[in-house]
Amino acid sequence: MEIVADDLILFARVVDAGSFSQAAERCGLPKSTVSRRIGALERALGERLLTRTTRHFAITEFGEQMLEHARRLLDEAEAAGALAQHRQATPQGTLRVSLPPDFLQELELLPFLLAFATRYPEVKVEMDLSPRRVDLVAERFDLAIRVAARLPDDATLVARRLLEMRHGLYASPAYLARFGRPLAPADLASHTGLKLITSSGETQPWQLSRGDERWAGTPSGPIAVNSVGLQRELAAHGLGLVGLSERHASAFVQKGLLERVLPEWCLPTMTVWAVTPGRRLQPTRVTAFVEMLREALEA
Repeated sequence: MEIVADDLILFARVVDAGSFSQAAERCGLPKSTVSRRIGALERALGERLLTRTTRHFAITEFGEQMLEHARRLLDEAEAAGALAQHRQATPQGTLRVSLPPDFLQELELLPFLLAFATRYPEVKVEMDLSPRRVDLVAERFDLAIRVAARLPDDATLVARRLLEMRHGLYASPAYLARFGRPLAPADLASHTGLKLITSSGETQPWQLSRGDERWAGTPSGPIAVNSVGLQRELAAHGLGLVGLSERHASAFVQKGLLERVLPEWCLPTMTVWAVTPGRRLQPTRVTAFVEMLREALEA
């Protein structure tokens, strides 16, 4: 028996809706038709996708495996339909975005979200602020913002550069008055450094460069945290040297809370990436959010 792609899409809609009745209502079909088509799909596949009771259903192990393929078809169908309906269609629907918490130091999120909601009132934004690296495909995220020098190769994802951020070392005037100012990278061995714990649980080393010159070392200090924002606060209170982006440090530098240390030496430049599932067609709500975010970061 031939497997009909439309029935796979209907299967994904049933799972996402949570019931046959809800799926039927959303698709504008009789519930009996939905049930009949899912049954026909199961017979064509030769195995059950769902186990049903009188009021509920549960997805089988085989159904979980098929759901990934069904959702890809659904995504492509929705994106193609939106493009065919109107290339400049008003962005709408639910937008699921993952942001690292420390990214809030680079972007004033509240005014950005207010501006986005005003410009695109038909888009509902669900935002996950977490240091973890979400699985965009499995967790159904439309977009993830990631900050890294480079990203691992992943054929299922598409990454777009939004901003390059230069980094350097900073310390408070009080710290420098007490312990002195390092004049060369070798002097850092006798200074307290605030350690940054990466997502893998390791301490991020300092890798400094000046032209063709290179220096690398691990900060030596008693405090290690996984938050760049907290690091900045600790450094402002005189607890050690810290590696920050120029953008992140600028407000504290202007207030006199931090000073650049070894200004001729730079830490690796980091890139802000907009990462999306590798669909050929992106919903307009995604492209609108990414473009507005790029504008905000460049302002």
